[in-house]
Amino acid sequence: MPDIMGAKDIAFPHLGIYLENVPKSFTIFGFTIALYGVVIGIGMLLGILLAAHIAKKENMNPDVIWDFAIYAVIFAIIGARLYYVAFSWDQYKDNLLSIFYLRQGGLAIYGGVIGGFATLFIYSYTKKINPFKIGDCAVFGLVIGQIVGRWGNFFNREVFGGYTDSLFAMRLPVDAVRASDIKQTHLDGMAAMGDVNFIQVHPTFLYEGVWNLCLLIAMFVFRKHKKYDGQMCLIYLGGYGIGRCIVEGIRTDQLLIPGTQIAVSQLLGFVMFIGAVIADIVIRMRLKKKQA
Repeated sequence: MPDIMGAKDIAFPHLGIYLENVPKSFTIFGFTIALYGVVIGIGMLLGILLAAHIAKKENMNPDVIWDFAIYAVIFAIIGARLYYVAFSWDQYKDNLLSIFYLRQGGLAIYGGVIGGFATLFIYSYTKKINPFKIGDCAVFGLVIGQIVGRWGNFFNREVFGGYTDSLFAMRLPVDAVRASDIKQTHLDGMAAMGDVNFIQVHPTFLYEGVWNLCLLIAMFVFRKHKKYDGQMCLIYLGGYGIGRCIVEGIRTDQLLIPGTQIAVSQLLGFVMFIGAVIADIVIRMRLKKKQA
């Protein structure tokens, strides 16, 4: 490992990984493009491709997925932004135009999930299609989009936890991180390499990405044993919900319910998990009664 850390470097010291000059953006023809947005865009495209592939295997017309995705992507982005702004209102109330500055980050996955599912039901109603058939394909794409999209947080130096010296500890130069994301726990563990001060944190974006990868594998396994339309949606909601609930407890940039110290995403994740489990049990019981 180098003895000096650059202002744009990122390191995982205990894994022996040192990345130099990791950019947040690049410029084409004088226009600055944020890698955060590029990565999310790639995740969305891969997600749509996977969902269309699953639809074809389920004897559905993959064009339905592409058509649905056009609306889902738009309203997922709107939902993700509104969710983030709603629970970070103090950052935007004095400059409402900053709500539209998406290149600076500030998208909440839960808002995207809510926007996506709302679009699913509206789209299915207008097209007179079973929403759960589409949903069971779409959630595969949603998970792969989340797995890839989390790396946008890596380039943005965001979505991390408090100080740690664990195996997966990540070092970030202080000046490369938004001031609002640096908490006292980070300052207490701050150190220096050369002229650069750095913080060493839990890479919670990575934890969530690994969890989602495990969830995706589990979904592929359970898909072969699906009992009813909508079951893959419930597996996603329950699996992602409990994973996010756990990881959210480590993050230091939690969005809180106004007037409380309750992390809204942690609470929502727990509710999603419990709701999915109860719904699955109820549906299975009804299916058994019909078969009896």
